Amino acid sequence: MDNKPLLSDPEKSNYQSVGKALREAEKKYIKTLDNRRMLLAAFSAVLGNFSFGYGLVYPSPVLPVLEGYTDPVLHITDAEKSWFGSVFALGCCFGGISSMFLNDRLGRKLSIMCSAFPAAVGFLLMGSAQHISMLLLGRILTGVAGGMTSSSIPVYISEISHAGLRGALGACPQLMAVCGALVLYALGLILPWRWLAIAGEVPVLLMLFLLCFMPDSPRFLISQGKDEKALQALIWLRGPNTAYRGEFQRIKESVLKASSSLSCTELSDPYYYKPILISVFMRCLQQLSGINPILTYLEPIFNRTNVILRGGYDAALVGLVRLVSVLVAALVMDKAGRKILLYTSSSLMLVSSLSMGLYVHFTVDMSNSTNLTMVDSDPHPPVDPVNYLGIIPLVCIMLYILGYAFGWGPITWLLMSEILPLKARGTASGLCVMVSWITGFVLTEAFLPVVNVFKLETPFFFFAIISLCCIIFTYRVVPETKGRTLEQIESYFRTGRRSFIK
Repeated sequence: MDNKPLLSDPEKSNYQSVGKALREAEKKYIKTLDNRRMLLAAFSAVLGNFSFGYGLVYPSPVLPVLEGYTDPVLHITDAEKSWFGSVFALGCCFGGISSMFLNDRLGRKLSIMCSAFPAAVGFLLMGSAQHISMLLLGRILTGVAGGMTSSSIPVYISEISHAGLRGALGACPQLMAVCGALVLYALGLILPWRWLAIAGEVPVLLMLFLLCFMPDSPRFLISQGKDEKALQALIWLRGPNTAYRGEFQRIKESVLKASSSLSCTELSDPYYYKPILISVFMRCLQQLSGINPILTYLEPIFNRTNVILRGGYDAALVGLVRLVSVLVAALVMDKAGRKILLYTSSSLMLVSSLSMGLYVHFTVDMSNSTNLTMVDSDPHPPVDPVNYLGIIPLVCIMLYILGYAFGWGPITWLLMSEILPLKARGTASGLCVMVSWITGFVLTEAFLPVVNVFKLETPFFFFAIISLCCIIFTYRVVPETKGRTLEQIESYFRTGRRSFIK
């Protein structure tokens, strides 16, 4: 694909005129739409991400309790700590693999609904656990559900939404995952660990109930030859008194161009391999930035760094900051654009990771042992004197979460669903989730051993290097998709004409 300016191209003005006309027509159409039912469908789907966020950070308040158990059956060993934190990512990997097949066979909506079964069984196992093995199995099953929703929900939302709200709705999966984590942190202050697992059943069952009444993606229905059902789904989503037939025809034409299954030969076409590689590398960089081990071991990290408040309260505070950040990102994403938010996000993560590494190097690891203790070393710290340096790790982590939630958290999900071509969208989204969660599993599993051998500063310096890579990757590779229809984005990768996205 030629990314050079088209100054000498005699057809440049024609492509620019076509792109501009399409954008103007889309803006007029958007103003006539009734978005209430579309928002309800999106909310029903992203409840799966609430459950995902809830399950992801479950070890944070639970590990200190299990480590303090005197009963050998439920007492967690050092080796089991890493597994308890990381097997969720391993489950997500299996969920991503299964969604590669389910997305294109059952459809996006049914794939999301299928995730309710492993999620419900997983939370039940953890709530009734009589042995550590039941907890580990429960973590794997909730991870499987998380992997299925990770690849299915962004695709479903992108295909039922229109260009005017796709950015804001595209941030909703990350927003709901953040809400799930915040609720877990908050409930962890008042509920026993078993009841935390039982509470996780509520969003799973509510999602399953609501999705029974929601339509499937019109694009998927057209790809299955169900044009009448697709039209009815679009009418339900857009409202009966809108010019929905024009959008239906555009969707149908786009689907017909990609009606056959993706072959290995076609993968050599830049139209397919470039957006797939961009999506895969974005998801890998997202995981390598350190978000999973930081969220999974958030309370233990705070206990280790002599933070000014108790670890559990700091974790809840960070969860609140993360929620506010994603809300702001959702509001400005369709105004500011994707790339500027990715630059801001990467810069904040770089500064915070580097600062955290330097703080640990010059304070904590000069005076403390290298072992990352799960239990707060002093559950009743003295009121006086107060060590005000203890606010530094809290500020660093809050700044990191702010940066991640502002860009690399929600936008990687959104861009994956926007730039993947329709023919490869179901399979490729599952591949992206599988690859990213393999990365997440390795990083989370290695975090505690690395900290115990090389001290806590080492992973944070690594995260700073990855954040720098994120800035370079955004500048060199990531396209701007703000305000563009999925058809315009596909035309950009198909033709290489930047007039479709400028």
